Amino acid sequence: MLKRIFSYMKPYRTYAILAIVCVALETMFELIIPLIMADIIDVGVKYGNNAYIFQKGGMMLACALLSLLLGIGGSRFAAECGQGLGAELRKAEYRKIQSFSFANTDRFRASSLITRLTSDVTTIQNSISTGLRPACRSPVMMITSIAVSFFINPRLALVFLVAAPLLGVLLFLIIRRVRPMYSKMQGAVDQVNRIIQETLAAVRVVKAYVRKDYEIAKFEEANLSLRANSERAFRLASLNMPAMQLVMYATILSILWFGGQAISVGSMEVGELTGFLSYVLQVLNSLMMISNVFLMFTRSLASGRRILEVMDEQPDLTDEQARNISVERGEITFNHVSFRYQKDAKEPVLCDVSFHIKAGQTVGILGPTGSAKSTLVQLIPRLYDATEGDVLVDGHPVVQYPMRRLRDAVAMVLQKNTLFSGTVRDNLRWGKEDATQQEIEEACRIACVDEFIDRLEQGYDTDLGQGGVNLSGGQKQRLCIARAILKKPKVLILDDSTSAVDAATEAKIRQGLAEALPGTTKIIIAQRISSVAHADQILILEDGKVNAIGNHETLLRSNSIYQDIYQSQQEGANL
Repeated sequence: MLKRIFSYMKPYRTYAILAIVCVALETMFELIIPLIMADIIDVGVKYGNNAYIFQKGGMMLACALLSLLLGIGGSRFAAECGQGLGAELRKAEYRKIQSFSFANTDRFRASSLITRLTSDVTTIQNSISTGLRPACRSPVMMITSIAVSFFINPRLALVFLVAAPLLGVLLFLIIRRVRPMYSKMQGAVDQVNRIIQETLAAVRVVKAYVRKDYEIAKFEEANLSLRANSERAFRLASLNMPAMQLVMYATILSILWFGGQAISVGSMEVGELTGFLSYVLQVLNSLMMISNVFLMFTRSLASGRRILEVMDEQPDLTDEQARNISVERGEITFNHVSFRYQKDAKEPVLCDVSFHIKAGQTVGILGPTGSAKSTLVQLIPRLYDATEGDVLVDGHPVVQYPMRRLRDAVAMVLQKNTLFSGTVRDNLRWGKEDATQQEIEEACRIACVDEFIDRLEQGYDTDLGQGGVNLSGGQKQRLCIARAILKKPKVLILDDSTSAVDAATEAKIRQGLAEALPGTTKIIIAQRISSVAHADQILILEDGKVNAIGNHETLLRSNSIYQDIYQSQQEGANL
């Protein structure tokens, strides 16, 4: 797993190498200082040689300054490396998420994907930025310090043979317990993010139903769960420091005891003991740093596993069967199509659906709520794949089209109107990136956007805010239709996309589409019969099955569902 995570560091490998070199050299210079200090005490102070003291003091100062400069360089290169790794991970993970189908996204939930893309990546990024230095510095410092300690006094250095294994056992016990807790903690972060996301997305509903207190209580429960999981993890992790300090101070006391005895019998100089203690502190500090690095990387491993779960997810929709073909006419055929959202679902959402739409035709789809009208049209641009049967465009199964080409040829205006942060012009150019002002104005005329665009503060340059919060529902729908027109698609799907506009505006849009896109196949899902009465043919869906197909006059004479809808809407209009 670490190999895969670190593979994203490849563009920043130079920074990693420079950081390691700087840290290694910094450590070497730091380790020279206690030896010089021992000489100052045993020679300069003992014999009152001031010149020697100043000479060695200058060497200590030079080593300290070089160590400082190398430390600054090491920290900077480590930060560059860590931030770069984080950027590459986010980029790769975001690219992977963009390849997901709706089913893939549903398996993770949007809130969890956001956490994995932000919090989990940040954890790994910070581990490298702040952990690379101690991870490189500690082993060098520890090995060198132990080697010098044995050189100074081999018998006294045997204390390390007791202290080091004891520290290792304590660290192992702590990490083994804390590792699963970090995974639970990140799961709790997912839950908090999910509640925040849902509440902010539905804030108008929350206020309309006066459910503020309920939502606060729900968030508080998730927040308390996150706090409890975090406290358990960090409480256990925090035992690392006192455990290390206990062993460290016990080691120092042991060395002072045995070293004092050695000085009293003349087998050791005071300067030697002072230098030895400096190296002891370096070794023990190294062990403490290593333990902190292990804890930091333990948390990173939990985050890394969550990120790799996303990276290893296989998209349900692929171009494996794609050929080098494009949509030319927009002819559509459903051949005994059935569909289930989940493979193990008991009942299909669509069952044995068959029909044919000629290129350039206008087709209406009507049916009761829950009859799978939206699901049906989502199979055309391969937002989902049919479970059984074939969906064909221009005589070719949709799986044979490269998804990019297929979706470029199909424009959808969904039930939920989606606009993005930015100006009106930015949103319209989603339909055609290089659209001219004339093309934008023509599309807006057809979609009746020109009726309100002049009333916006800065016209086409008006900032819409997140999701177009400063527009009404009907205005959003018309902008989405204009965006689809700019695509000049072979197939245009309007999924109940004029429900928020009045009948007169809807008629103008319908007329404009017929004139501007005469060769485009148009599929209109609607609740009002007036929206589809002009269509070449109308499909009646009921419980995921095709109940009837015909034009307005035929269905009005022969189909009971169509008659009921027509009658209820006529009565409503007469009230």
